[in-house]
Order: sequence, then structure tokens, then C-alpha cells
Amino acid sequence: MAVALDSAAITHGIQLAVAPVFLLTAVAGMIGAVAGRLARIIDRARVVEERARTQPEFVAQAYKELGQLRMRGRLANGCIALLTFCAFLIGLTIILLFLGETTDFQANRMAVGGFLAGVASFLLALVCFLAETVIATRLLNFPLLREGGAP
Repeated sequence: MAVALDSAAITHGIQLAVAPVFLLTAVAGMIGAVAGRLARIIDRARVVEERARTQPEFVAQAYKELGQLRMRGRLANGCIALLTFCAFLIGLTIILLFLGETTDFQANRMAVGGFLAGVASFLLALVCFLAETVIATRLLNFPLLREGGAP
């Protein structure tokens, strides 16, 4: 595997490798957002468990809510795992593009496959995120609205 020392080839390799970096930025932002949601899910579960221990009349409702929180937590974890896998694949794509441009190593097909797999992983993570938010909005419970109270 010979290394090209031509500055034009290296510059072009860097340009090719920079494009997927924008996807990495989006993935990092998504991981931060989903991690924040997961933290809130965990905090809420702790509050519900403590309330169920101190208020026996709340136990049945607590079991229902804790089940939904567990599902939301699993979806958030799955989303983070898919986003992490996406970031790994996009990073691998960047390496392959750069190596393909600066050496004799033919990695174009592997780079395309890695990129497409990364995008597919990102899309699956978005599906998990959507499912988690749908479940979260089902948990919205406004007793005042149920009772018909109006300002």
C-alpha cells in the first residue's frame, strides 16, 4: 500500500472525508438529546417508586407508569446504541475514504457500504426516538382537564 504524497490528492481526500463529519455532528447532538431524555426517565421512575412506597393508593397507577417508563428507557437505550453504531460506521467511512484517496487501497465499495449502513442505523435510531416520544406523550395526564375544569 503506497502512500501518495501529492498534496492535491491529500487535499481531495480530506474534502471527501469532511462531508460525513456533518452527519457525525448530527449524531452527537441526537445522542445528547436522547441521553437527556433517558436521565429524565430514570429520575421520574425513582420519583414514582418512592411515591408508591409512601402512598399505597398510588401503587396500581405506579405499576402502569413504571411499565411505560421501562419501555421508554429501553427505546432510549436502543436509540443510543444505534446512534453509537452509526457514529462508528461513519467514522470508518471517513477513514476508508481518506485511505482510498491517499493510498492504492481500493476502499470505495466498503466506504459506500459503511456510509449506507450508518445512515440506516441513524434512521432506525430516529424510529426509536419517535416511538419513545409517542409513549411519553401518552403519559401526559392532566386531572384538571379530565374533570372538565375551565378557566
